[in-house]
Amino acid sequence: MPPELLHVVGYLTGAVLYAMLFWMAVRDTRSDRLTVCTAVLGLAWNLGELMGHGVRTLGWAAAEPWFAATAFAALGFLAAVVIHSVARGAADEAAPHRSLARTLTQVGYGGAALAGGVQLAAAARGLVVPDPAALLLLTGVLIALAPWLVLATRRQANASRATWMIALAVFAISALHVGNFHGPQESWPTELLGHHASIPLAFAILYQDYRFALADLFLKQALTLVAVLAVVFGLWGIAGPLLVQQPVSPPAIGVLLGLWVLSTYLFPLIRRLVGDFVDRVVLTRADYPQLLDTIASTLRQARTEQDALERTARALAPALSASRVTWAGLGQPVADRRSTEIVIPTAETPRYAFVIGRLVSGRRLLSDDMAMLERVAILVGRRFDELRLMDERYESALREREMQSLATEAELRALRAQVHPHFLFNALTTIGYLIEEAPGRALDTLFRLTTLLRSVLRTDGEFTTVRREMELVECYLEIERERFEERLEVAIRIADGLADSVIPALVVQPLVENAIKHGVAGSRAGGRVSVEAMHDDHHAILIRVRNTGAPLRGRTPGPAGGVGLRNVERRLANHYGGSGWLTLTADPDGDTVAEIRIPAGAGERVAPAPTERASA
Repeated sequence: MPPELLHVVGYLTGAVLYAMLFWMAVRDTRSDRLTVCTAVLGLAWNLGELMGHGVRTLGWAAAEPWFAATAFAALGFLAAVVIHSVARGAADEAAPHRSLARTLTQVGYGGAALAGGVQLAAAARGLVVPDPAALLLLTGVLIALAPWLVLATRRQANASRATWMIALAVFAISALHVGNFHGPQESWPTELLGHHASIPLAFAILYQDYRFALADLFLKQALTLVAVLAVVFGLWGIAGPLLVQQPVSPPAIGVLLGLWVLSTYLFPLIRRLVGDFVDRVVLTRADYPQLLDTIASTLRQARTEQDALERTARALAPALSASRVTWAGLGQPVADRRSTEIVIPTAETPRYAFVIGRLVSGRRLLSDDMAMLERVAILVGRRFDELRLMDERYESALREREMQSLATEAELRALRAQVHPHFLFNALTTIGYLIEEAPGRALDTLFRLTTLLRSVLRTDGEFTTVRREMELVECYLEIERERFEERLEVAIRIADGLADSVIPALVVQPLVENAIKHGVAGSRAGGRVSVEAMHDDHHAILIRVRNTGAPLRGRTPGPAGGVGLRNVERRLANHYGGSGWLTLTADPDGDTVAEIRIPAGAGERVAPAPTERASA
């Protein structure tokens, strides 16, 4: 009974391994027909032997030889497929060996077909199966081909050649044992080696082509089971003597229960230790904590988003045994539908995702792999946010510098616009005329011109109060009224509580100068210029300059307007964005109205004190 049980367990193990190989070979598009044939033949060998044991147990003696003959024929062709695989590898690496490889393959398949035919003929004649002559024939073919295979594969990697030759040698030992030395007197190791030589071959193929799947699906569970059984037998060695005594004492029962609980708690630890051993020693998987530290250090050196993505993809590909790791914009179509996408979380768009390509050696993405990838995605997302924040700050600094540059340029243009040579010429001419006709008025006008020039040329910053801006406008209008006399009427009004509000300096005077130049000066009858500062319904500051001289006639601010108006517009845009603006319209009465809007709250900044301005 023990040998029978050993064979059943061995054949079941072989069937599971070859079924695993068949499943992975079918799912893997890279697998060729030889791998699939290997899996099918190995599965046929193990299932045939299992069926032979089953029909013998059920008493169906007539069917047993056919199952045995079919199983041993599959075993022979399995050896031939191995020869084909080894020979083909040699032919691919060295062109002169192609003829030899082809011959070896043909001899291997011929020997397998002849041995299988003999086995089936023996079953048909009612002879003993397996037939010793067929097994000796297969063994002879393998032994004869071995030196030539060594010659043909000498340029292959040593590990690969050694693996295949050991597998072939096991086949030869198996055939010799079953053909000549099989009997009830054989030991368990001999029985195991003789009947289950296909198991090392399955392990060799799975480890070489699908080692990750073999380790995750089979090796971890098998080693865990062995370790648990060893612990259980060790604990039984402790508790067994106590339970043999009759009657069993309560302390002995307590010890047994304690060991049972201990074995239950030891199982998760054993499984974790076995998993770590297989991952680190057998598979040499990457140390994920160290990998995360490496990626974090690499990301700190990245200066662009593309650089960060490429650095991370290069680090992930070998760690995951992936054919390739790329990145793409979130939502973009992926060429391979079997790829895995890992979304990178970022606060703002655009968003990206890592695309994990096909994993080699049958590897799958397990829970610890996904947890690592999620951590990596978070690290990359944080770096993206840092880079984007740095870009925003850099752009903000550039805008601030540009605004300062524009402000300086605006000041120069404002000076040119306000202290216009034509205005100075007219003012000085008026003063000269008044010196002869009215010396007192000439002196007052000269003082106003001095005050105006001092205010314009003073460099106390970009802002002033409504009160001081209106004082400058008043000086300007008083000088112009001495020139136009009764043709110019002036009115200035500041709403209550608005005099100390802060506004950009020299934004009202260009509008008043425009009103004089394009309005009053162009009308024979003159006109009226009024300047009014007030709050609108949204508590924004409105400064309105109205003139009743010449009509607007299509003049607008902006590119079509003059230098002064463009200057005012740009300064308002730089200081307040879209919340501050200048409009130039004609009301129903034909008056031209220029209006400045400064948003609510913007006028609450404290302007420089008059004493500081004077000292400056």
